Amino acid sequence: MFFYFSSVKAVADTVDSILTEEVKPNPCTPYGKSKQEAEEQILKQPLPANKKVYIIRPCMIHGPGNKGNLNLLYKIVKMGIPWPLAAFENDRSFLSIDNLNFLIKQMLTNENLASGIYNFADDQAISTNELIKTINTAVGKKSKLWYIPKSIIEIVARLGDKLHLPLNSERLKKLTESYVVSNQKIKTELKIKSLPFTVREGLTKTIQSFNI
Repeated sequence: MFFYFSSVKAVADTVDSILTEEVKPNPCTPYGKSKQEAEEQILKQPLPANKKVYIIRPCMIHGPGNKGNLNLLYKIVKMGIPWPLAAFENDRSFLSIDNLNFLIKQMLTNENLASGIYNFADDQAISTNELIKTINTAVGKKSKLWYIPKSIIEIVARLGDKLHLPLNSERLKKLTESYVVSNQKIKTELKIKSLPFTVREGLTKTIQSFNI
């Protein structure tokens, strides 16, 4: 068996509906393009008899000790700073390290799993507002969501473009856009109904690790 860990970004930087393995890749960033080129090179190679190749496309992976945006949101919540973008509704997919490990173990022990490309994600997507609530619950705080009109936030973001403020149009897009990934293909192939951890259970475990 050969496993290559690619990324959903090898397919798309933005998702209008739900990202499946059937979506034609069209990455825009150097990172996504490099992942897609690596996938193409792997798939071009002749596969020896009785050998299998799996290209894994995970969405955002997290677990205890996680760094990055999730840790940043945790720090904001812990300081008691209200979330000012609550007026924006979105849904995003995450992948807990425990669900990732579970899927890999199942793939290693399943002799009938065909070679191919498989998306990895938790079973449910979650909105940023729900993520903020989950973080608050994990740290024992009351959620503070500010529903400032979108038009005002967008004006501030455009000002941020010109004045180099922390909130600009690009950052606003990343914080409020939806990115939903389907994991149905790998579950169907492995005959799995659901993954061991829900998105909230996985996120709670990660968030609580920040306090240790």
